[in-house]
Amino acid sequence: MTQKQRMIGGKLYDASDKELADARLRARDLVYQFNSLPPQETEEAQRLLKELLGKTGKRFMMEPPFRCDYGSNISIGENFYANFGCVILDCAPVTIGDNVMFGPNVNLYAAGHPVDAGLRTKWLEYAFPITIGDNVWIGGGTCVNPGVTIGADTVIGAGSVVTKDIPAGVVAAGNPCRVLREITERDRTVYFKGHALDGEEPEMNGDFPL
Repeated sequence: MTQKQRMIGGKLYDASDKELADARLRARDLVYQFNSLPPQETEEAQRLLKELLGKTGKRFMMEPPFRCDYGSNISIGENFYANFGCVILDCAPVTIGDNVMFGPNVNLYAAGHPVDAGLRTKWLEYAFPITIGDNVWIGGGTCVNPGVTIGADTVIGAGSVVTKDIPAGVVAAGNPCRVLREITERDRTVYFKGHALDGEEPEMNGDFPL
């Protein structure tokens, strides 16, 4: 079994393996190019991200700076948006559904290190998949830990540390992140702390804002 197979399979692996090191170098080169682009170079940004990531939808936007380990283990759905400062340590598969939004400085950590110092000082690592369902919004400064699944239509409050699975259709927040309430019909008309829609919703042009 190769070190890459061990990594993807959730076993302890040696990250200094040449195949893995070469793959990280490829990702860092593409990430460097993406983060260095002038802001008007939107088509080139999309091209670089499509080359970097394992799977993308047709419509997505990621604000620089962005960081990842491999890129090839990241799958994003349609209408994905990540604000500034996103970090995805994709040593295991990271699967993100459709219509997902990340606030600034959202970090997904599929990678981890053993608690035992003897194992850790041998530079052994492990990784477990992260899955984000459709229509999820993750607030700024949130960290998602290895092996976590967040269910569809859920909102994660800013600054959360998500250490275990969060079900679909809820608002969750905190450190550690926990469910605060279910999302209800009232949320269709009250968008923030008692602020209600004032008649018709504003018209949208169908594209990402710049």
